[in-house]
Amino acid sequence: MLNKQYVTALKSIWVKEINRFLRIWVQTIVPPAITMSLYFVIFGNLIGERIGQMNGFSYMAFIVPGLIMMSVITNSYSNVASSFFSAKFQRNIEELLVAPVPNYLIIWGYVGGGVARGLMVGLIVTLVSLFFVDLHIYNIAVLIASVLCTSILFSIGGLLNAIFAKTFDDISIIPTFVLTPLTYLGGVFYSISLLPDFWQGVSHFNPVFYMINAFRYGFLGVSDVPILWSFCVIGVFIVIGYALVSILLKKGAGIRS
Repeated sequence: MLNKQYVTALKSIWVKEINRFLRIWVQTIVPPAITMSLYFVIFGNLIGERIGQMNGFSYMAFIVPGLIMMSVITNSYSNVASSFFSAKFQRNIEELLVAPVPNYLIIWGYVGGGVARGLMVGLIVTLVSLFFVDLHIYNIAVLIASVLCTSILFSIGGLLNAIFAKTFDDISIIPTFVLTPLTYLGGVFYSISLLPDFWQGVSHFNPVFYMINAFRYGFLGVSDVPILWSFCVIGVFIVIGYALVSILLKKGAGIRS
């Protein structure tokens, strides 16, 4: 159980992080909705009619879960990366580190803000998708668990990026050269069953594939790999990421140096 002071500290970080992205909602909430709407129109309505069905579903219905998850991943990651690095740049993170607040509360405070933005954008994109396709939920427990765990994982990833970043340019390198390719190659627009055997094997080394796969199963009930595998992969990466962040904060890496 957390004592009252710790609960207050955690809530304060959460409120600060949520207020931060809500104050500039035109930059943080609206653009993903517009971008995903363009995906729905171009890939779903225009190209989807020519592709036909995929795994027994219309192409639009098939790609919607992947596009929702893509928006959750991107916003969870970028929220924490930009927020924590800004705190480093403005030198106010030091005040938090010297306060009587355990590092794990700082981690979950920032992660909570990233999760809040990721889930909020994901919900908005889901509502937008209803204008293009009728969504049916196959397994709500898998749906909620997969999107929540994925948002937590990439919020932790954003925190790792921010710890190592030395300039504002550094927080855009990973999303541009790592996150975006992994997401696009994670099965957002296709089923890996369409790929040759070699590339199917390569896809299994992409962690984003398991996240999108689990989320799609929650909507459609179709899966390219066992759902348990997907959650195991996500869980392992969360544990590893959290352990790394904890060690780095304890050492003051990227902050005190």
